[in-house]
Amino acid sequence: MGFIEMGIIDIVDILLVALLLYYVYKFIKGSQATSIIVGLLMIYVLQIVVKALDMEMLSTILSSVTSAGLIAIFIIFQPEIRRFLKGFGERSSNGNPLLRHLFGRTVNEQHHEVIDPLVRACEDMSASKTGALIVLTQSQTLSDIVETGIKIDAIISTSLLKNLFFKNSPLHDGAVIITNSRIMAAKCVLPSTQSEVPLSFGMRHRAALGLSEMCDAVVIVVSEETGTVSIAHEGKVNSGLSATELKAELMRYTTPATDDKKR
Repeated sequence: MGFIEMGIIDIVDILLVALLLYYVYKFIKGSQATSIIVGLLMIYVLQIVVKALDMEMLSTILSSVTSAGLIAIFIIFQPEIRRFLKGFGERSSNGNPLLRHLFGRTVNEQHHEVIDPLVRACEDMSASKTGALIVLTQSQTLSDIVETGIKIDAIISTSLLKNLFFKNSPLHDGAVIITNSRIMAAKCVLPSTQSEVPLSFGMRHRAALGLSEMCDAVVIVVSEETGTVSIAHEGKVNSGLSATELKAELMRYTTPATDDKKR
């Protein structure tokens, strides 16, 4: 009858492709990858047209450009790709009790024993304009980041955090890493973001954003210039938080998905 016959498998195939494209768009939205991928798609469409017109030489050139562009995307945009793949893994593990039991996100079990002293420390450091950079690990322990600093392995407390970031402390530069309710290391070096950021962002904000683009860690920044408290997670920064707002954000980011459903 002139219509394309479609079966159940074809419909499922189309839906899966649409879902994949949606998640790809969601994860690259707002990044530099968006314009590059759009450009590659335009070249690919042009290649199809050229091929249909039997323009072999131009078709070959465009095909090479498309292939090289795809390889370049995997090399240049590793953080976005890593975040995209990790997103699927996190959704799978959060929805599966067995996987959550075996590979549980340890920071989600900490809650008040970490958050309360952490919020108090940030509140005090904000008032005194003491710069701070604090990382709460989740599904990844970030052992490679820990190795860049000085190992501590101490129970978290408000006074210890304030002493670590005190301006005359030898460990005040760099980030503090918190894992399993313990301060694992201080003076750690974080990767700086390559994305465009507001001019008001300093080195701590760039480092916090850079790490949050690569993993699911929650990163807190206290500005040394203004005392403003910010939080970075999954490539986004929320600034100007009060103590109450900071606690709410930390609870939201470090609470298991199953708990969210109960609320």
